[in-house]
Amino acid sequence: MPDNARLTLRGGRVIDPASGTDAQLDVHIEGGRIIGLGAAPDSARGQIIDVSGRWVLPGLVDLSGHIGSPDALARGELLAAAAGGITQLAVPPRVDAGLDSPAVIGRLRDGSRALGLLRVAPVGALTAALAGEQLAELGLLRRAGCRLVGQGGQPIGARVLRRAFEYARGHDLTVVVDAEDAELAASGCMHEGAVSAQLGLTGIPVAAEVAALSLTLALATTCDTRVHLHGLSSAAGVALLRAAKGAGLPVTADTPIWNLHYTDLDIGAYDPAFHLRPPLREAGDRAALREALTDGTLDAVCSDHRPFDGETKRQPFARCAAGVAGFEALLPLVLALTQEHALPLPRALAAVTSGPAAVLGEGGRLAVGALADVCVVDPDCAWTVDASTWHSAAHCTPVWGRTLRGRVLLTLLGGQVVYRRKESADGR
Repeated sequence: MPDNARLTLRGGRVIDPASGTDAQLDVHIEGGRIIGLGAAPDSARGQIIDVSGRWVLPGLVDLSGHIGSPDALARGELLAAAAGGITQLAVPPRVDAGLDSPAVIGRLRDGSRALGLLRVAPVGALTAALAGEQLAELGLLRRAGCRLVGQGGQPIGARVLRRAFEYARGHDLTVVVDAEDAELAASGCMHEGAVSAQLGLTGIPVAAEVAALSLTLALATTCDTRVHLHGLSSAAGVALLRAAKGAGLPVTADTPIWNLHYTDLDIGAYDPAFHLRPPLREAGDRAALREALTDGTLDAVCSDHRPFDGETKRQPFARCAAGVAGFEALLPLVLALTQEHALPLPRALAAVTSGPAAVLGEGGRLAVGALADVCVVDPDCAWTVDASTWHSAAHCTPVWGRTLRGRVLLTLLGGQVVYRRKESADGR
């Protein structure tokens, strides 16, 4: 479809948490943007897609997902994101893809733009080569388009982190801090508790999260720097976050979708699909995360997509890579929380649209003038996760073989169809 062509999504239930809209409305798109909601803005007509009986949502915004290196993006993973309704993705830095220079940032952006499947928001490296010693050129990264900077899970000392906070504030950057103290978590592979003792595995104590958050929030208090806490997993971490927000600190936070559904008991007989970072903790921690999402203490839910497979996941539990594929499971598992009456629908959808979009500073809404990043969902569609329905090359995921409810039928990026499921919205 030409960039300036008119497209109308007709008859769907438009749900936009950013504005509170929840109504049956037509969505009119032209020139990559939404030009009208409801009645057509003029008599001109273009392509019409009938989405009656479906939900029309803002394109999902995911604050953490891996899609390959800047020079070798994995098209299959980007397609998996599009199939999951994700239109904007924050890509964390890695040791082998540090995102610590404008040139690398540019290659990542150019590569994703060429594939045209989603918008990428690079998280610039906080320190050179993520070594935790010398700050990266934060001003240059900001001018290259980064709004977030972080360590991608690599350790950083308190003194360097404080300097980073001061420089980040001066360059209008948000610092992403992983909610885990590297020293306390070292060699751990799951939550430290009764289950880890039973399985004979080294655990990661809740103290690792408490220590990381305590230091980060103390620095945020003195530096007045915007901070995003990535990967909260515990009730103790939620309590610290709630207190910080109550004190007016400029802090936001996310949790991976897995920590809202599973606990350390699900590891069972050393199942590598449950070797995650942050680790799955106890039922009380899961309940605290759900409550924090309901009351708005937690801002976002991310997929934390890490497409490990093959040999990296066939090692013994303690040695296999931590992380699983999750782009395509994000929305169905968020909707499952509403189906279980654990979370109201507006809050559930806000956690994957307007909430993370506020952290990135753009997107996540359906409004006149906004970019036409949209996903159309059949909320009642039941589908089984297997090789015929899953787009990611990585099949190691907690939902493999499970039947999920709710499926993306159509994803638009700037008004262009980037994913369309067979038998999609207008093919009934």
